[in-house]
Amino acid sequence: MIAALKRVLCEPHRVFFLAAGLYAVFALAVWEIWLGLDFASGSAPAMPFAAAPYLWHAHEMVFGYASAALGGFFLTAVPNWTGSKDTAKLFVAAAALVWLAGRLAVWMSGSLPPVAVAVIDLAFLPLLGGKIALMLLRRPKPQNVAFLAFLSLVWAGNLMVHLEWIGLADDTLYTGLRVGLLSLCLMIAVLGGRVTPGFTRNAMKRAGVAEVTLPTSRKPVDLSGSVTIALVPLALLLRLPDTLTGALAILGGALHLLRISFWRPCWTLGQPILWALHLGMAMLGLGLVLWGSSLLGHGSEVAGLHVLGIGAVGGMTVAVMSRAILGHTGRALVAPRAVALAYGLIGLAAGLRWLASNLSAGIYLPVLLVTGALWIAAFSLFTVSLWPAFVGPRKDRAN
Repeated sequence: MIAALKRVLCEPHRVFFLAAGLYAVFALAVWEIWLGLDFASGSAPAMPFAAAPYLWHAHEMVFGYASAALGGFFLTAVPNWTGSKDTAKLFVAAAALVWLAGRLAVWMSGSLPPVAVAVIDLAFLPLLGGKIALMLLRRPKPQNVAFLAFLSLVWAGNLMVHLEWIGLADDTLYTGLRVGLLSLCLMIAVLGGRVTPGFTRNAMKRAGVAEVTLPTSRKPVDLSGSVTIALVPLALLLRLPDTLTGALAILGGALHLLRISFWRPCWTLGQPILWALHLGMAMLGLGLVLWGSSLLGHGSEVAGLHVLGIGAVGGMTVAVMSRAILGHTGRALVAPRAVALAYGLIGLAAGLRWLASNLSAGIYLPVLLVTGALWIAAFSLFTVSLWPAFVGPRKDRAN
């Protein structure tokens, strides 16, 4: 037990990805219970947090769950990018505690000073960014340093939320939530643009597929798509007109869908560990188009945001986390059946959540509850199925 605890607390891919999986279940369960009781009795229970429950839900998905996923990814990947030593065990454990403190502070915000909540919750990403910056000094490639700017955008979105909660602003909360989510989408577009075609290409080579049929990258499309997506959170920060922001999102989403069409997604259909990446990237492009269209008056904005939040952020993070935890614990890069099912459930949840916004009021909430149940089931499967990898010793792949 002690050895397992040490492994979990001292290795970033274990502690943060496990925290992300557990928190994804907990946060949605709280939201589901509150919604269900409100639907059944018309009087939902009081909660310990100060914000309205739907705002707590949105904040914790964007800045709680996703921050844990970011912590695990960057503290595992950056040492590989830079050729530096693995992140110090003491730092990993301390950073995990800072993340947890933020979650507890927001949870108990109804009885804590808003400034204290903000200080505690805003501490994690600067701590993470500072550590990344120190590691990148060893080999500061511009394409990697750019992620510090992306993290800063996510942090700025969280700051905007807290400024309104503190009372120093009166119209920054909703913008902050969107800035945070769209900044996460930007990171997915850039990181996914590296790993998705790369992992697919490697798998196809191992299978003996001819060179001419391997995934390809079209640099003009890749660059223009990523730059356009990067402009979206900036447009939100600058309070540009919705028509311009929406047009940028639609263009960025369309270019993104074009770029992934060159990555041979159909070849991956028999390998869940690969098609999950392609599905998450497709959800990103589709979500941007849907959300951008809503800003132009076509469709529900909430529906578009949930395709991004569930399908792109949820789908892509669980795909990357499962691959990373398997690989870094010496296990075969083959998704267990339960994890493969989790990939599909997240995609289904994203589609059903979009559909819910187009249904009549009488069945909207029941469908919403089903969507949440699918998310909870997906992350329960992810966490339980990969539990031996999270807590167990590293395996020798030769065995």
